[in-house]
Amino acid sequence: MNDSKWTWRAVSLISIAATILLLGGFVYAVKDILYPRGEALLTTLPQETAAPAAAADGVIKIVALGDSLAKGTGDNEGSGFVKRTIDGLTAKGNKANLVGNLGINGMTTAGLQSRLQQEGVKYALRQSNVILVSIGGNDLFRGSDLLGSSRKGQQIATPETENTGSGSAGASASSGSGVGEGMTEGAEGAEDLTPESLLAALPEAAKRLNTILERIAEINPEAQIFYMGLYNPFGDIPELLVPGNQAVTAWNNAAMDIINKHSNMTLVPTFDLFNRHLDKYLSSDHFHPNGDGYQRMSERIVQAVQ
Repeated sequence: MNDSKWTWRAVSLISIAATILLLGGFVYAVKDILYPRGEALLTTLPQETAAPAAAADGVIKIVALGDSLAKGTGDNEGSGFVKRTIDGLTAKGNKANLVGNLGINGMTTAGLQSRLQQEGVKYALRQSNVILVSIGGNDLFRGSDLLGSSRKGQQIATPETENTGSGSAGASASSGSGVGEGMTEGAEGAEDLTPESLLAALPEAAKRLNTILERIAEINPEAQIFYMGLYNPFGDIPELLVPGNQAVTAWNNAAMDIINKHSNMTLVPTFDLFNRHLDKYLSSDHFHPNGDGYQRMSERIVQAVQ
């Protein structure tokens, strides 16, 4: 009798436990339907946005565009700041490649603005993750291709220019590509470079610079854009010291106002590099940097990129 009693008690306990398990399973199933958990990975916070496709392999891919400084005119080695930047980044352990150098002698903001409509230019920009831009010097210093020879007595007389007789190779190289749409004509001389004439070019040129930088950012929104600030190549000529410094300072300030509105843009200053060191860092045309000048510029770029 006692055995039968314990048997029924055991059966009852098992039944109760089974009922509890069934109820628990039912509640869990309802909860899972009403509040699905999904995969474990989907319940975690989103991961950071993936790196741009151009940088996925860890390579710094550089495109340069703009004027003769982007091209490297004045550097006897032909490297300019572009190749020197790549060499500098590589020396610091980075992988850096040149996608293309689109610099053209005599290019102005108007010319570059138009050139950004070309499919080949847009394609090159999209392949990069670092874009180096040099533009504006020809807008302010109109006739710069001629000023190399003007220092030699053709249009401005100073003691050092009167003692020099031959034309400069740098100036010839700068004008050798010919004058096209959006390029300086080289028809104006140093006497035209007054504070009024230089500053008169600033408002419209600055508007075009704004359009250029924003257009580049639209073409490749993932790239970092580095704009090369201007320097005064005529700071050692008394007649051009003040107007040149005023124009360059105003231009660089306008460029900074534009760049400060964009997180992917950086201004690389150059004014202080050349100020009072023109004899060390300018080429024989007295407008473009020489190899040492481009080297100093590239060191600034490497600092900015890293």
